[in-house]
Amino acid sequence: MIDFAFLSDTLLKLLAALPTTLGLFFASLTLGLLLSLGIVALRVSRWPLLSYPARFYIMLFRGTPLLIQMFLIYYGLGQFPWVRDSVLWVVLKSPYGCAVVSLALCTAGYTAEIIRGGLQSVPYGQIEAGQAIGMGRFTLLWRVIAPVTLRQALPAYSTEAVLLVKSTALASLVTVWDVTGVAQQIIQRTYRTMEVFICAALIYLVLNYLVVRAVGWLEHRLTPHLRERPSTEPAKPVAGAPSQP
Repeated sequence: MIDFAFLSDTLLKLLAALPTTLGLFFASLTLGLLLSLGIVALRVSRWPLLSYPARFYIMLFRGTPLLIQMFLIYYGLGQFPWVRDSVLWVVLKSPYGCAVVSLALCTAGYTAEIIRGGLQSVPYGQIEAGQAIGMGRFTLLWRVIAPVTLRQALPAYSTEAVLLVKSTALASLVTVWDVTGVAQQIIQRTYRTMEVFICAALIYLVLNYLVVRAVGWLEHRLTPHLRERPSTEPAKPVAGAPSQP
């Protein structure tokens, strides 16, 4: 028999931890996006002294597991006196801050490559056309390059956002009590793994659905030229009706 009372009580307890999960997601998504803009600016530079450090950063954070990165930041950085004496310790002394930093650093590497792919998809003819009508660099970036890059990068970025939602579950391993962390606490007390994780999976499923729908709405708003237009073909004459002269 399904214990609906236990499921509802578990769901309420997990929903109480939902703000922590949302905070991890939005904070790491914002910081990662801002960091990725700087990384991609270095990555596309013609100067090797600027592009190669960005290449190394992307390779490092895309080529190593997020769990190891989180453990190194949480357990490793506090061992250095210069870290504990710096302004960084305000953030890194808390498990929540370490989780946000590790998630942001990791997603920045993936996001930088997504944005770079969007930049490479901008037709050079559009750039030349903007230059021909006298657009400056900033105007060209704002009116031509950025909109096309955003439209091209959104589908891949929605996937990265979904992966980031699921990656927040790793924060429970550094004692951040998000949805997954609270679920593990409930399992330790009740030994009812299946019911608890089903409730947690349902919450993550709804969150990812909302993320996909939000990005899909934004993509729809940015691509009005791709929407279906009403047919402009002339109506066929009715059989037996006189033809127009």
